[in-house]
Amino acid sequence: MSTLHSLPPDDRALFHRFAAGPTETPPFRRIHHAFQAQARTARLRDAPAVEHEGVHLTYGELDARSDRVAATLAAVGVRPGDHVGLFLTRSVHMVVGILGVLKAGAAYVPQDIRITPPRHLDHVLRTAGINVVLTTSEHAGTIQARTTLALDTLPPHPTHQTHPTSTHPTHQTHPTSTHPTHQTHPTHDVTPDDTAVVIFTSGTTGVPNGVRVTHANLCNVLLTQPGSLGIRPGDRVAQLLNIAFDMAAWEILAALSHGATLTIRGRDPQATAATATVLIATPGLLSTIDPTACPHVRVVAVAGERCPQPLADAWSAQATFHNACGPTEVTIVNTVSRYDGHRVTIGRPVPNSTVYILDEHLRPCRIGEIGEMWAGGACVTAGYLNNDVLTAQRYRPDPFLGGDHLMFRTRDLGRWTPDGELEHHGRTDDQVKVRGFRVELDAVTSALETTEHCLKATTVVHDGALVGFVSPATVDPDAARAAVARALPYYCVPSRIVPVDDLPLTDRGKVDRAALRALVTVA
Repeated sequence: MSTLHSLPPDDRALFHRFAAGPTETPPFRRIHHAFQAQARTARLRDAPAVEHEGVHLTYGELDARSDRVAATLAAVGVRPGDHVGLFLTRSVHMVVGILGVLKAGAAYVPQDIRITPPRHLDHVLRTAGINVVLTTSEHAGTIQARTTLALDTLPPHPTHQTHPTSTHPTHQTHPTSTHPTHQTHPTHDVTPDDTAVVIFTSGTTGVPNGVRVTHANLCNVLLTQPGSLGIRPGDRVAQLLNIAFDMAAWEILAALSHGATLTIRGRDPQATAATATVLIATPGLLSTIDPTACPHVRVVAVAGERCPQPLADAWSAQATFHNACGPTEVTIVNTVSRYDGHRVTIGRPVPNSTVYILDEHLRPCRIGEIGEMWAGGACVTAGYLNNDVLTAQRYRPDPFLGGDHLMFRTRDLGRWTPDGELEHHGRTDDQVKVRGFRVELDAVTSALETTEHCLKATTVVHDGALVGFVSPATVDPDAARAAVARALPYYCVPSRIVPVDDLPLTDRGKVDRAALRALVTVA
């Protein structure tokens, strides 16, 4: 292949071997079918499916209630292929709504209404073309959609009366009490290539973009190993993350696809984690949870940002620990590594997916060279909503798989180790110039975390200088500076080290670098 001619013969063979994940066939092609298969078995019909602050639903109850929502959606005009807003907070209603939308053949668009600014919600409504929003009565009057349905006012069981919801041209919406007479098990269906969920990016670097994640995308990562995490009936999977974050779909849909109990957090994530057997989180959020208070946890998976080795060491002492990587556009995660106790990598491609390390001219890098990660295969999503220009920039024809396959530019930097593991080396937008030298912020952070007693760290640029943050606040700044000096060139040593009790987190559980830069300004 002409794209590989720049590589020596040995590297060409390794490129093919390392780049491709195993070939597997997911057992289902629509993600809600996996849930239904669990719910409609005698073994699980009466087993706990979801719980939140004293409210419990069995698999049979959750199946019936989500059927009810699907019928209600059909009654108000939702059709396969539509986008339905899911604007609420963590609750059992949230899970009922997700499954109801999927059963109606539509795609759900999740937002946490407590913390999402109204301007952002309006952008989501317009961009996704949402006419119908599912919420709860507490928030129904604040949503400017054509039709708003309050999930907590829908009766849990079918009735024989029909009161269609009213449409308000002035967008003044109210809770509905729709009672359609549709069948208990709606038959609306979609193809595997149709959208299941639209995830909007956080918008921290610009306007939030809606990413179309298909049923095939979700089934590929959640119903095969390692993305399925070995979840099984009897497990308790904690739901800790913001519902607008793509990793929340990992928690929710993986749990329900494999017969586990989804336990949704209240205000205290530690209390929920203490009863769980499976945790899926960002490293930032996981670092706030004490592993010694979680004796039942047997599997942990982190993604969304770099994982400090001390965090991996702490949790792997009692559980199987997975570190994963992948932006929203490649379906939650597209590489996963089981931590071996020695080095934190992001592992290998998930089944039916590929990862290429390419240079700026899209030529394959040699094994061991740092380049930009491009993802291909079954993980690649269907592009951005109403943004063909950005889709064309970030999604390109895949010259290695050929045909109509696309690959996605992740903007993550990485390299292959000699044994085929991917090392993450930050992001292209985290490469900065300091004193005329190019510096990778993640490399500085990794060096800071080798300081004695340092559990986590991060690095920002302020007024052209590097500032390192280390936690806990008892870490010696001089020792942290010396740790960087031992590992990296002099120009990588932060001009200032700031010890803090905890690193602030965004609403999606990632380290909030903007808040840290503001802290430097105030100080």
